[in-house]
Amino acid sequence: MKYSIKEKIEILRRETNKMFPNAVTELNYKNDFQLLIAIIMSAQTTDKQVNKVNDIFFKTLIKPSDGVKLGVENIEKYINTVSFYKNKSKNIFRTCEILNSKKIPKNIEELIKLPGVGIKTAKVFLSITENAPYLGVDTHVHRVLNRVGIVKTKTANETDKKAEKIIQKKDLTQLHHSLIFFGRYHCIARKPKCLTCPISNICSYNKKEN
Repeated sequence: MKYSIKEKIEILRRETNKMFPNAVTELNYKNDFQLLIAIIMSAQTTDKQVNKVNDIFFKTLIKPSDGVKLGVENIEKYINTVSFYKNKSKNIFRTCEILNSKKIPKNIEELIKLPGVGIKTAKVFLSITENAPYLGVDTHVHRVLNRVGIVKTKTANETDKKAEKIIQKKDLTQLHHSLIFFGRYHCIARKPKCLTCPISNICSYNKKEN
């Protein structure tokens, strides 16, 4: 049976929600400021590693003024086990300087003006804090949507643009969390669990492999 893109999206939404009904971010944080910093740190770094660092770092970094007091060199000492920690330390410090005198923006246009905050970071942040209808495409979401055959793209940015055109807004927030979990724990990069997958019947990758 051939499925339309719309049908694939609905089946993917339904089945991933069944598998991960309580999917939420796995980053640890106590306020919106810490969440933003954690997302900045998580670029090309696992949530597990970010949490390990922030178990200590976030005892000191609770609000923007704490980051200003620390300075770049001290921030580096806290986060030196995450990838690109030198650039991230500079961005965290500069973001702390800016947010020390203003509230965290609640829209993408203003968020991406903060150092270290790109489109994906802004969308992930707003999806979590505001329940905003954004997908926040990371490597997991990019991989899943391409494997299933919902998009045919080469980069996460391309996937993000395409997905928001074809997925209904009401489904974006739920899919953001459930697709990340699905890609992280089931449709993994090297050995996806196709034999036990509830969407194998709609998956282009599964049909190609078999």
